[in-house]
Amino acid sequence: MSRQAERIRKLDARYLNPGVGPVEPLVWDHALGSVITDADGREYIDLASGTLITNLGHAHPRVVAAVAEAAARSLAFYNCSHAGRAELARRLAELTPGDLERSAFFSSGSEAVDAAVRLARLHTGRTEIVSFAGAFHGRSFTSLSVSGLGRLRQGFGPGLPGVIHAPYPDGSVTSDDGLDAVRDVLAAESGGDVAAILAEPYQGAGGVIIPPPGFLAGLRKLADELGALLIVDEVQSSYGRTGPMFATGLTGVVPDIMLLGKAMGNGYPVSAMIARPEVCVTVRPEQFSSSHSGNPGGCAAALAVLDAFAAEDVLGAGRRLAELFASRLNVIAKQPRVVQVRQQGLAIGVETENADDAKRVVASLRSRGILLNAPIGRTGSVLRLAPALTMPHDLAARALDALEAVL
Repeated sequence: MSRQAERIRKLDARYLNPGVGPVEPLVWDHALGSVITDADGREYIDLASGTLITNLGHAHPRVVAAVAEAAARSLAFYNCSHAGRAELARRLAELTPGDLERSAFFSSGSEAVDAAVRLARLHTGRTEIVSFAGAFHGRSFTSLSVSGLGRLRQGFGPGLPGVIHAPYPDGSVTSDDGLDAVRDVLAAESGGDVAAILAEPYQGAGGVIIPPPGFLAGLRKLADELGALLIVDEVQSSYGRTGPMFATGLTGVVPDIMLLGKAMGNGYPVSAMIARPEVCVTVRPEQFSSSHSGNPGGCAAALAVLDAFAAEDVLGAGRRLAELFASRLNVIAKQPRVVQVRQQGLAIGVETENADDAKRVVASLRSRGILLNAPIGRTGSVLRLAPALTMPHDLAARALDALEAVL
């Protein structure tokens, strides 16, 4: 480690809250496309997209130029109308399914989740939120409360009242079985006061758990039966991660509220809550505004991302890259220490036998110049592969060669 890198690590250790301190021993300097360069000049192939953020690759020129132009004009706007926010809301209304057309913008997925919970309670006059074991919706108080990974809540005390966690089915059961399990939990725990069902199209941090076909459609029907809203958290699953622009495109389901974030700004912090008009009829001015919501920089980045998807065949590139990964993962799945490989587009989980194996794989790959996020899943035994949709195939092949060799 160079003196500069060592100095940065020491400053982190001295001044950062340990709760936000780096887990990786990497001192980041810059990144371009699917290659990260550390403070010592060493290059790494990014198999994480900066935690599913840079679906277009790092420092995409459209996004860089748009943010620079916005910054030169102004990044603060007093919650006034401005062209970027109006145009982004219009574009999202055109792209999202059904009549999802009322947007509120924020800076993180956690904020969008918090807003969706508040909107559901405001609209229905009810309080209960049905979420799922293994779910991840963020790290604010509300988003942690509706998440289903207990280790993330350790030491924080009781969560938000009225949250009910149901089991989330994997591909080993039918959608009917999964829905029956949800109904059983409601029969035991709900007081008949359900405001919303909150679900991910696939569980990301829970271990890339892909539900059986028909499960999300079943939740849509169940929400209607209960007189509740269906909230679909697409913060991780959208912008081509699972194949189509939005993962709901795989199911035909139209939620009452859709949440976007992460890849929405390709690295610039921006998120959205998009709701059906009838869900917003009871909303009063400024109930969902904040200092940075809809700021010009975030809107400019989000619009540039949409422009890139429209002009550069990003979804096509993602599908072709997913096919390459699928062909190689069929071989990797046969490795003796691999329990299962799960893939939906470029959302990929490689489950190992235990957490120690997974950590060793991540560390060994890093030593070979391949970067993954820390292992995920309820027991920390799942390797998450989430390359940029635009990753060159030669880089993908090198990364997969290394993964196969390490396993």
